[in-house]
Amino acid sequence: MTKTVLITGASSGFGKDAVRLFQRNGWNVIASMRSPEKETELGGLENVLLVRLDVTDSTTIRNAVEQGITRFGGIDVLVNNAGYGSLGVLEAAPAEVVRRQFDVNVFGVIETIKAVLPHMRAAGSGVIVNVSSMGGRIAFPFSTLYHATKYAVEGLSESLQFELEPLGIRVKIVEPGGYKTDFSGRSLATFGAGDLLDYRPAYDAFSGKVDNWPMSDRVWEVAEAIFEAASDGSHLLRYPVGADAVQLLQARKEMDDQAIRNLIASHI
Repeated sequence: MTKTVLITGASSGFGKDAVRLFQRNGWNVIASMRSPEKETELGGLENVLLVRLDVTDSTTIRNAVEQGITRFGGIDVLVNNAGYGSLGVLEAAPAEVVRRQFDVNVFGVIETIKAVLPHMRAAGSGVIVNVSSMGGRIAFPFSTLYHATKYAVEGLSESLQFELEPLGIRVKIVEPGGYKTDFSGRSLATFGAGDLLDYRPAYDAFSGKVDNWPMSDRVWEVAEAIFEAASDGSHLLRYPVGADAVQLLQARKEMDDQAIRNLIASHI
């Protein structure tokens, strides 16, 4: 039987590439996004259903799941791809940025998982793929909120696998490194140091280097990792993607806290 995947954040970047890849491989795809009426490409693909889903709105989550099941009969795989980033000094972070960071990256993931689990439990099978980041296991300066959410996704996923595996449902984590996507544009909130002058020299030095960090344009690698995690039938938990992610996560594994701090500091 043809399998069905629900992908959040499907309007651009990793999500959009994943929609194309699953569709090319014969899957039914529920491509969810906040503004499906603006999407001009994916809706023309066979067996792709565009639905509105805002991960900060539980009603749209439930409606998207029900629309997908009505159209395709079930959901075999959930890909939690929607994400949001923030960059700046923690003390200067506006309350609305703090809340949105966790609403999108953590609470939205939880709500979407909870919406699909009754259907996966009834089927006795399923795969949940949570798109985290190398930043879920290694941290850089002035990204405290983002790292807090991605570390949360990693812990959530690692624990959840024990709950769900006895029910026939597997949990996977995809951990991309740095890629050229909309994440560094419209999906990134930069609030800097605000009016806190004590932080300004360090933040300005950091932000100047961030602009020159190498970012891969091989965005399709992440879609391929998502597809592998969804379809390989294994119990492998983590899928690092990109040379930088593989290298830094291996370093994190081999080094103690002081050594990894020195490594990160040497690059900023």
